Amino acid sequence: MAATATLGFVLPTSLSPRRGSFKVSLIRCSASPSTASGLVEKKPWNTYDARLVLEDGSIWPAKSFGAPGTRVAELVFNTSLTGYQEILTDPSYAGQFVLMTNPQIGNTGVNLDDEESEQCFLAGLVIRNLSISTSNWRCTKTLADYLTERNLMGVYDLDTRAITRRLREEGSLNGVLSTEQTKTDEELLHMSRSWDIVGIDLISDVSCKSPYEWVNKTDSEWDFNTNTRDGKAYRVVAYDFGIKHNILRRLSSYGCQITVVPSTFPASEALKMNPDGILFSNGPGDPSAVPYAVETVNELLGKAPVYGICMGHQLLGQALGGKTFKMKFGHHGGNHPVRNNRTGQVEISAQNHNYAVDPASLPGGVEVTHVNLNDGSCAGLSFPEMNVMSLQYHPEASPGPHDSDNAFKEFIELMKRSKQSS
Repeated sequence: MAATATLGFVLPTSLSPRRGSFKVSLIRCSASPSTASGLVEKKPWNTYDARLVLEDGSIWPAKSFGAPGTRVAELVFNTSLTGYQEILTDPSYAGQFVLMTNPQIGNTGVNLDDEESEQCFLAGLVIRNLSISTSNWRCTKTLADYLTERNLMGVYDLDTRAITRRLREEGSLNGVLSTEQTKTDEELLHMSRSWDIVGIDLISDVSCKSPYEWVNKTDSEWDFNTNTRDGKAYRVVAYDFGIKHNILRRLSSYGCQITVVPSTFPASEALKMNPDGILFSNGPGDPSAVPYAVETVNELLGKAPVYGICMGHQLLGQALGGKTFKMKFGHHGGNHPVRNNRTGQVEISAQNHNYAVDPASLPGGVEVTHVNLNDGSCAGLSFPEMNVMSLQYHPEASPGPHDSDNAFKEFIELMKRSKQSS
């Protein structure tokens, strides 16, 4: 039988009218350090039961929430202050752990309206503080419960500022998240150094499997720029390389009738739909790992106006004859300044990518329309001869500011001019 310790003490419970007189109660507390089976009972507070092991050899003890297990991925940091649920469901994060630089996460819980896809594709969430309560009128469950249901790992109570500084200095690092105490630090370090995200086709796992029609628009309570639409309908074929729902909602709100097709959908079949325009969506990973997608883009250039977003922008860059490269730590957040070279205006943009187009490798006639002001990288392209436009960042900005929403209007105008000239 387990040993039990008993502690007794007195507590004054009421005072008597007479001076110096009072009643006392005897309180006895007992505690058993182990159960009848000999196992230590779980403490009423969370313990450091997880580790983040990075390929540079650093080991970061953490507390777990969500699903248990061991997973390997590339670690990146995101500077967004809000929108963690949109980030969790953004297919472009496949193959990555996301570290949030905002220290307080989970305050607003989660809800079904803010999802950017049908499931979570990232490998795990790394945060400083997990909110102990939720406060939002749309909240349906806590972040911890949501991650558990989605079989997604999360860790907290580790120094995210120090890790972010390390990523900025050394670049994105592969790492392992684990709650398995049977695995040694050396085993986890070997796992992190034996895996590489470069060259992996991540698009195939996040793309839809068959074509479907998209009809949902941005809800009226969240809509904006409604006075800039001409009311005409345009038929758009959207290639799903990991497309976000709000890209489709914004296109639909601008009057587009959208058919979403898989990443491997033949260009010839897309042209049979007689589209007014073609969208190449965002998506995860290395554009050089999906030559079939570059070939599809190549076959469609000049056949209809095209608009590339994020991965679509990089695929267009390669299809036009340019090269792409892996950035040091990429762009991930909702506060990146971008200059529109045509207007001189600066947009605060939402971004999520680890690869970029090398503007020096582009052929003549291709114009760099946007530049990221943080590092001077290419953030937008145009090739008027073939009715091509693209952005490296997310004009739908979910989460993020709405400065770039007019890019959807520009795509509408591109299709409109093409129809008038044909």
